[in-house]
Amino acid sequence: MLQGFVLGGVQISVSLLVNAAIIFGAGTIAESLKSRPSWIKWQRWVTGALLGAVGTKLAADAFTSATV
Repeated sequence: MLQGFVLGGVQISVSLLVNAAIIFGAGTIAESLKSRPSWIKWQRWVTGALLGAVGTKLAADAFTSATV
């Protein structure tokens, strides 16, 4: 039982550290993008294209599985 609590504590600690690193990294990226409007435009185009590709793939898969 003690081992479960120790492993749970380790998991929570590692999770907090990783999440904090992601948050600080995202903040740094957001600050650098804010100072470069052309990068924001590029990022929107790339994100839109990727979301459109995922939507097309999901629609094609749904159509394929519906006809089988």
